[in-house]
Amino acid sequence: MDIKESVKMAVTTLVGNKLRSGLTMLGIIIGNASVIAMVGIGVGAQKLAEEQFQSLGPNVLFVVPGTREARQTTFNLPKTLVLEDAEAIADIVPTVAEVAPQINSRQVITYRNQNMDALISGVTPEFLSVRSFDVSKGRFISDIDLKRNQRVAVLGSEIVERLFGTQNPLGKQLRLKNISFEIIGIMESKGSFLGNNQDETVFVPLTTIANQIVGQTSPYGTEVSFISVSAKDENSVRAAQFQIENLLRLRHQITGEDDFGVQTQKDILQVVGTITGGLTLMLAAIAGISLFVGGIGVMNIMLVSVSERTQEIGLRKAIGAREEDILIQFLIEAIILAAAGGLFGTLIGVGGVSLVAAFSPLKASVSPVAVIMAVGVSGGIGLFFGVVPARRAAKLDPIVALRTA
Repeated sequence: MDIKESVKMAVTTLVGNKLRSGLTMLGIIIGNASVIAMVGIGVGAQKLAEEQFQSLGPNVLFVVPGTREARQTTFNLPKTLVLEDAEAIADIVPTVAEVAPQINSRQVITYRNQNMDALISGVTPEFLSVRSFDVSKGRFISDIDLKRNQRVAVLGSEIVERLFGTQNPLGKQLRLKNISFEIIGIMESKGSFLGNNQDETVFVPLTTIANQIVGQTSPYGTEVSFISVSAKDENSVRAAQFQIENLLRLRHQITGEDDFGVQTQKDILQVVGTITGGLTLMLAAIAGISLFVGGIGVMNIMLVSVSERTQEIGLRKAIGAREEDILIQFLIEAIILAAAGGLFGTLIGVGGVSLVAAFSPLKASVSPVAVIMAVGVSGGIGLFFGVVPARRAAKLDPIVALRTA
């Protein structure tokens, strides 16, 4: 039997039952669209995370407190790092360019009758260059502010927008724990980083926050939340990590497990990539279930079609059609249903990914591999689930079929 003729007959049969064919394809359409959209969104999340970490600069390291187990199991990390550790790193480690210790505390800030919760970060002047931040108006924290424990503050852009609107906040007073701080600068918008809005941060001198806001509880010095370090160049990052770890082990007199961790941008990015990759795979697998369900729908409808077309099958076999011809006829119908559903599903999935990319911060993109796999799986599903009804049709006895009809 001519393949072209079989395709023509299959198309004619499917077009003649538009509603049934459309409902049969629906499961395949939903499955394809879901797989492509989920993979695209997962890729977008991975790209967003990579861009956020790359904005830190390729040479940045983070020294964080607590043992490995504590960092994995609790949010309230022990304060095992002190300001003197940061000063020692800056003075002794030869592969380090700059060091920026930081103390973080969430507090309620007040301007006149307006209140808001914000992250208060005690920093040093090196923070700007190490963390790649910029000041849009005014100035940043200076060494004199640190030495004199000055009550000055630099505000994130969203804090300015919420508390001051169109007013110029420079020179005005902001209250923090019943202490007045003079606003000396406004930061450039930085956006969110790992779910934290960096534009809702108030920057104050590190000595001021330590002595007047959070206080000191360690007998070893001024506790810091973490220490940001910039290596001299990208090739010095691993050497800087090794030297910082050895220095802090000596300073903390560690003989067992470290009470700190030194993480590079690449280390953190690798962890985030593993997490987002796993989530993307999980979402794609869940969406793939829809394809399987769609395949079952194809098989069910094809079985119904065999029952309805018993007379046709019997007549064709009576006038000389072979079992292979009937088998191929029904397989082609199943493959056309699955392939058409795959095509429409691909178009819907690509459209969904484009909408997500246009109206959200996720830089979602269509993965050619996902498209090829989804369409290929759709055709395969049509072939696989079409075998049973096609074989059933091919095995019908023409005399029995005609008599039944």
